[in-house]
Amino acid sequence: MRAGEILELARRAGIGPGVSVLDLCCGVAGPGRFLTAELGNSYLGVDYSASAIDLARERAGDLPCRFEVSHVPPVPPGPFDVVLLLETMLAFADKEGLVREVSAALRPGGRFAFTVEEGRPLTDAEREAMPDADTVWPVALPDLLACLERVGLEVTWIQECSRHHQAVVESLLAAFVADGRSIAERVGHLALEELLVAHRLWSGWLKDGRVRKFAVVTRRSSGHARRSARHASMNRVGVPPRPCT
Repeated sequence: MRAGEILELARRAGIGPGVSVLDLCCGVAGPGRFLTAELGNSYLGVDYSASAIDLARERAGDLPCRFEVSHVPPVPPGPFDVVLLLETMLAFADKEGLVREVSAALRPGGRFAFTVEEGRPLTDAEREAMPDADTVWPVALPDLLACLERVGLEVTWIQECSRHHQAVVESLLAAFVADGRSIAERVGHLALEELLVAHRLWSGWLKDGRVRKFAVVTRRSSGHARRSARHASMNRVGVPPRPCT
């Protein structure tokens, strides 16, 4: 994401002074540190990579940022005013399980702000072609919206950003090609080739509309308990909710 897009998403989610933010799969927390410096929120970043968290702590300096090494899920219990998930929804096969935990970690009226890659599930042939396909799980937008509603999250803002995302992918691909020799020396030729293949596939899918990229903000609904009771009643009469995977 570009800095301007990150800032707009954060403002749409109501991030500002005194707002508690949980950033899931934060990596070295570039966006989280940027937002904390710009908007004055409190911040907890979580990632499974200890080396990434070490860098995040070092680079945060005097910012009011905390960091934890942890797999996601589980989601820290909170409660939090805002939960962020940037550029990582694609890697979760069980999206409903994830967003249910996010909803539970939010205060009533809390917001979940995230980016998501929208599209039908990959075919067997597409999985065969895509390196690390076990981390590539697009979701159809109607299924995602239904999933969010079931866990008590109401969409308050949604914006397609496929064009900008493709421009970033193309820029990365050009940089990888230009610096291919140096990259190969560090990670090996096979890893470089997989990197190039993945970005070329993703660029093509964005170009032809096979996948689309969205930024989304949701709000935890006070009526979730009533809807949960209604779903339970539907289940008792044999009408199961559609799963979101």
